[in-house]
Amino acid sequence: MFNEIEDFLSAYFEALHTQDLALFDRVFHPSVVLYSRQDGKTVIRPFAEYRAMVAGRESPASKGQPRDEMIISIDALSDTMAVVKVRLRLYDNIMEDHLCLMKSELGWQIFSKFFHRAGIAA
Repeated sequence: MFNEIEDFLSAYFEALHTQDLALFDRVFHPSVVLYSRQDGKTVIRPFAEYRAMVAGRESPASKGQPRDEMIISIDALSDTMAVVKVRLRLYDNIMEDHLCLMKSELGWQIFSKFFHRAGIAA
């Protein structure tokens, strides 16, 4: 199971780096909601809003920015559910994400995402 999750996370990192919408649609469940606190405000972003943002911007790959990511932890709740913590570069930001994953008939997908800008890329 852990190898499957690591493979899934590789697809997640690739989707964010290339902003390939077909891959994006595979890693995120259509009911996913993203949550964050930015500039003292709570940000709640449903899938359709997040997808539109991604579709409307240049990818980090197209700007020549390097991939830089790490899996910090994988906490398996069962053989079909896990919570993972990852760190990655997205544009000039270092992001930390907590992803709630579930394995459905379509495979592993993200069902909720908490994200935080942990710093600026060097």
